[in-house]
Amino acid sequence: ISSLLVVTPRQRFGTKFRKEGIFPQNDQNTHLATMSYMLSRSKLSLVARQLSASPFRQAIEKSRRGPLRSVQLSAGTINPKVVDAQYAVRGALVLRAMQHERALQENQKLPFDEIFFCNIGNPHQLNQKPVTYFRQVLSLMDYPEMSDHPAVTQIYPADAIARAKHFFANVPGGTGAYSESQGITLVRQHVAEFISRRDGVQADKDDVFLTDGASQGVAVSTNILIRNELDGIMIPIPQYPLYSATISLCGGRAVGYYLDEANNWSMDISELKSSLKNARSEGTNVRALAIINPGNPTGQCLTEANMREVVKFCEEENLVILADEVYQTNVYGDVPFTSFRKVVTEMHSDVELISYHSVSKGMIGECGRRGGYMELQNLDASVIEQVYKMFSIGLCSNISGQVMVDCMVKPPVEGEESYPLYKQEMDGLYASLLRRSQKLSAALSTMSNISCTPIAGAMYAFPQIHLPRKAVDAAKVAGMQPDTFYAVELLDATGICVVPGNGFRQQAGTFHFRTTFTLSLTHSLTHSHSLTL
Repeated sequence: ISSLLVVTPRQRFGTKFRKEGIFPQNDQNTHLATMSYMLSRSKLSLVARQLSASPFRQAIEKSRRGPLRSVQLSAGTINPKVVDAQYAVRGALVLRAMQHERALQENQKLPFDEIFFCNIGNPHQLNQKPVTYFRQVLSLMDYPEMSDHPAVTQIYPADAIARAKHFFANVPGGTGAYSESQGITLVRQHVAEFISRRDGVQADKDDVFLTDGASQGVAVSTNILIRNELDGIMIPIPQYPLYSATISLCGGRAVGYYLDEANNWSMDISELKSSLKNARSEGTNVRALAIINPGNPTGQCLTEANMREVVKFCEEENLVILADEVYQTNVYGDVPFTSFRKVVTEMHSDVELISYHSVSKGMIGECGRRGGYMELQNLDASVIEQVYKMFSIGLCSNISGQVMVDCMVKPPVEGEESYPLYKQEMDGLYASLLRRSQKLSAALSTMSNISCTPIAGAMYAFPQIHLPRKAVDAAKVAGMQPDTFYAVELLDATGICVVPGNGFRQQAGTFHFRTTFTLSLTHSLTHSHSLTL
């Protein structure tokens, strides 16, 4: 959409309109008037819908009062790193889906009755139910007086009430006050205990930083690593766009390494070595290797043997490991999740490791809470001080997210009042995700011109589309990448919004799309495929 706005300058349209007498010669407001003209003539177009927003109307009214002053901020004068950053998961296709959604709300007739937003892993939007105990504790934290109300025991279980009161004793000011910059000490201690139980290691709360989702941890790490335009970070291809976008914002270089689709998207050490060698030959100072395990968008789960090879590679090449492990409970295949924390410790490796986890995924799915943590291992004390400074600048991560992290790493245990319901809900959510992953994988695999690796983890399928030559040619004529063209046709025919594979990057000559699991997606996607191919 931004590109559509950019390519309508007055020199392109103004001359034509002046000749027709629509605009006077040398009108200083031709650009705004041109857009206003487009708006009046094309109210149903995507451009018109964007231009009908309130700020644009205000600009039109302002132009009527006299010449506009030259603005300080425009697409050409803001930080170019911001312009360069791309995030396909919430890109133009999603805006098109929102346009369709508004049309449906206005009772316009479309080939579908509902929009399926499968572009992002947003479980609660896709009808995943919240975990009761977590919400009970958080509601008591947000309304402290309730914990002492005479009727509280009729509404809340005793262990949830006790948990909230324990928080009150350790978190002065509750959810409405700042915490320590690194995060609430009690929560960090519980995170350290969780890591120790999970990996059989000795974790330390002082190595844990509580974050606004895993994204903040990635951003801080990238800022620490990227010093200038020659510094680079290796990222998987396909990758989650957070990494390329964050590296762009920091002014560094994203060094892609291809995952092996033929071998369930595994990491190939020879590919890592080749990618690193090529980057260094181009003058890039590669400083770190980012790994997403389980994979997004690819859905793979790395074997422990593969992970050991990766750690050895990073030791030899002196690379920091950035381990994105937010999908660690979303495992559906035969390969169990193993943390890089565990592997690095068992190998007695001194490789520098930064690991990320979040409440946004798994069976919790509390994306809007923006809760997460990062753990630092084998980092120099002086670097940890600088990380602390970075968090201090932002004051602290949000307290509700920190409370949710605490519930994630220290849930009800057997013998506590909330445990039976907690276990029932978690088991039910996992069974639902497993069932949907299997149904979607099976449905995609039976479709002509589509191939899909088994979904072993995370919350996505990333099938390859084998498009006919005519479809590729039609995409070229439309000025789109072929898989974007496919995704647009899919959306317009069925209301299913997915993300084209090019938004994650992919091997040249291959085309994919990423979709999340939804309750009714399998039927819709099976029906839609015949329409779009």
